[in-house]
Amino acid sequence: MIAYLLRRLFLVIPTLVGIIAINFAVIQLAPGGPVEQMIARIKGEGAVLAGVTGQGMPEAAGPGLYRGEQGLDPHLIAQIRKMFGFDKPPLVRFLDMLRNYATFHLGRSFFLDKPVLSLVLSRMPVSISLGLWSTLLVYLVSIPLGIAKAVRDGSRFDIASTAAVLLGYAVPGFLLAILLIVLFAGGSFVQWFPLRGLVSADWWSLPWPARIANYLWHMVLPVTAMTLGGFASLTMLTKNCFLEEIGKQYVLTARAKGASEGRVLYGHVFRNAMLLVVAGFPQAFIGILFTSALLIEIIFSLNGLGLLGFEAAVQRDYPVMFGTLYIFTLLGLVLQIIGDFLYTVVDPRIDFGVRR
Repeated sequence: MIAYLLRRLFLVIPTLVGIIAINFAVIQLAPGGPVEQMIARIKGEGAVLAGVTGQGMPEAAGPGLYRGEQGLDPHLIAQIRKMFGFDKPPLVRFLDMLRNYATFHLGRSFFLDKPVLSLVLSRMPVSISLGLWSTLLVYLVSIPLGIAKAVRDGSRFDIASTAAVLLGYAVPGFLLAILLIVLFAGGSFVQWFPLRGLVSADWWSLPWPARIANYLWHMVLPVTAMTLGGFASLTMLTKNCFLEEIGKQYVLTARAKGASEGRVLYGHVFRNAMLLVVAGFPQAFIGILFTSALLIEIIFSLNGLGLLGFEAAVQRDYPVMFGTLYIFTLLGLVLQIIGDFLYTVVDPRIDFGVRR
């Protein structure tokens, strides 16, 4: 197992390089890069200035200024390209980026003028909070519910709970978020929960128990909006895994020996049935963390990684785009390795290092 984990760790490096290289090549073909964004902004400011002064823009306004139909001065365009590092060939820029990423120097944001790593770290608590609590809540509800459905397969409880989780799965998370705001955050009825932010403005002045309560109070609505649609797949997976194991010969043998139903379910069936469910926790966490939070962050005014990545894509802020991609990919690969390790924890008979 140790040899397998070491091989997986070594494979992280070429996988990271390959993913970044593919995205870097695709980005080079996308129109409207940061240079074009800056040129459009300068032209827009020049047009606004002309409207304020009530004068037409001159045909040649001097070096570095707006030049009407002729566009910007070529020297200014060259300076803009150099400022963003686009005066170098793409291969040189890519190799420079890899060298910097090896030491976690992710560069500076083009438009926010802040180190990318500090931006990512400042937004990380929001995304980790949403992802971690949502994943834990989904597992804490879905696993017992799936076991109960497997034991009562075909009963009214099974049919009603299936309809309930499928209905929750069909409701979009952003729509549920808006409904929760209307009902519980001062929209039209009551204001039991805050509308924005991860914590209150006076959070630092509160004692530690009040800080924890305040943080959890802010998490209730966004986590609820993110998790309602996540129960269906895990609940049905747990149910199907238990049903498959319950029908096997070792279960019949355990019952024939007089073992109680609880002993059969949790002493024999649980370990085998939970192999896929428990070992998939890291992948589920990374999926919720990086794919489900953008609209929730916008609706509840939470500055997380999803909103940061979206704003960077809109503004063509390449350092932020590639920096967040690097962090996302690295976390995803590491969590996949942790998922493989959990397989051996749940079932010690599994050994990824065995080769026949």
